[in-house]
Amino acid sequence: MVFCTCGKPAVVKTSWTNRNPGRRVFGCPTIGSNCPFLGWLDPSMCPRSVDIIPGLLRRINAFRGVVEELEEQRSKYKKYIIIS
Repeated sequence: MVFCTCGKPAVVKTSWTNRNPGRRVFGCPTIGSNCPFLGWLDPSMCPRSVDIIPGLLRRINAFRGVVEELEEQRSKYKKYIIIS
């Protein structure tokens, strides 16, 4: 078990920054604390991954938005069909 500098058991969080997309990190469990503890669980990514992954994540999120819009339209059209 890993402990932060506060003496509490560290929690595993996931970084979603452009420099460390999807990289797991140990951090202090106290939200908003000024505890400086930070320990990486995963190794650093190669520069190519750091360049590519954020763009892929943005595309996935954009596609999810399109899917939500299409599902709303589908639901609306389904109601029209049932009513008519």
